[in-house]
Amino acid sequence: MDQELEGTAKALLQKAGESNAFIRQDVDSALDSMVQHCTPTRSLNALLTSGLSHLNSVVRKCAGHHMANLMENIGAARLLSGVKDLTDRILPAVTKLAQDSSQEARYQGRRMLLFLSLHSDFDKMLEKYIPAKDLAPIRDTVFTLKTKGLGEMPQDTPSARGRRSHPGSGTVRASSLNREPLKVVNRWENAAPTETSHSIADKIEYIKQLTALLGSKDFRERIKGIDQLMVDCEHNPNMVFDAFKARLQESNSKVNLYALESLQKIVTVMKDNLAQVIYILVPAIVDNHLNSKNNAIYTAAIGAIHTLIQNLDNALLLQPFCTKAQFLSGKAKVDLIEKVADLVIELYPRKPQMVEQKALPLLWHLLGTSSHSGTVHGRGGSVRGATSNLCQALYTHMGPGLAEFAASQSANVHKSLNELMRTLSYP
Repeated sequence: MDQELEGTAKALLQKAGESNAFIRQDVDSALDSMVQHCTPTRSLNALLTSGLSHLNSVVRKCAGHHMANLMENIGAARLLSGVKDLTDRILPAVTKLAQDSSQEARYQGRRMLLFLSLHSDFDKMLEKYIPAKDLAPIRDTVFTLKTKGLGEMPQDTPSARGRRSHPGSGTVRASSLNREPLKVVNRWENAAPTETSHSIADKIEYIKQLTALLGSKDFRERIKGIDQLMVDCEHNPNMVFDAFKARLQESNSKVNLYALESLQKIVTVMKDNLAQVIYILVPAIVDNHLNSKNNAIYTAAIGAIHTLIQNLDNALLLQPFCTKAQFLSGKAKVDLIEKVADLVIELYPRKPQMVEQKALPLLWHLLGTSSHSGTVHGRGGSVRGATSNLCQALYTHMGPGLAEFAASQSANVHKSLNELMRTLSYP
């Protein structure tokens, strides 16, 4: 329904300002489904066009929330790539929302601004697409976000209640992890864990100290912060994943490797409790590490992916894997396509509709792009070979129905599918 996205998003966002909590809740669910299942860039444009400039602050907040989720899904590298109608629209919209008069809308804007600011191209793109007269306050905001963190999500106003995401809906992100009281406050000073809830001040102090460790200029201190995070996750699921994500993506290979190896231990402890941050973790693991020339880092990243697959409900992983497989290149693309093929085999018997909704768009994308016929190799083979494996996995369950689904696709996709199927041996 990509062609109808803009009109659909506009109609839904208009309803986001309704006073009826049940309507707002249904709107939120519908927009979440749009973000999860439709083409990411089209969904982004639909939210930009219909939501961020709306006169109603509740609508701006709602659009900003789903846009932030979607941006984490797409990845900062693509958003800041300089592509026309993407970077030139995203940066002005995000910086404007980060200064919004509404506290809730402003929080979502600053959440997106912080996410983008962690990428190495952020400053260059900021100067290119933001007027010079507006740069100073934006840079001040970014500096504050990086030093003090995003802070607490503003409490919903009475008129905005009922829009909170439900557990398992896929719309909750790392910022929401900070809402619950922490049970561990100062563990790195050997303080005994307490079973009672602490005050907001204690919570802020905990986050401040752990974030300081994870962001220290001394790499040994950053490693200590990772160790502390591992200890705390056994007792407290409210972890500082924004700061931890930065350790997964930083340039120091020692810290990078240590974070990837530690993540495997964290996943085995937390399991499905990580559902809230899966859209942060998957890009942080795969974006750089699966194309790394450092074999230890590559191996640790593959190990982290395997650990996620073994310990989480694979239904949580299918969408982020499918999305990243579209935008990655080289061996990383091959690895992710192969993982999607494995998930299809495991998930289809119990969730056929979900698999078709999420894996088929990836197959059509692969068949419709030049990468399908290319010779880009990963450590397990070529993109074409991985695409064949994905096609095989889908055909095993769907049979001739796979070709019927392709009938609505472009002639190029249909032709590529027929050619591919002739080269494979089907039962």
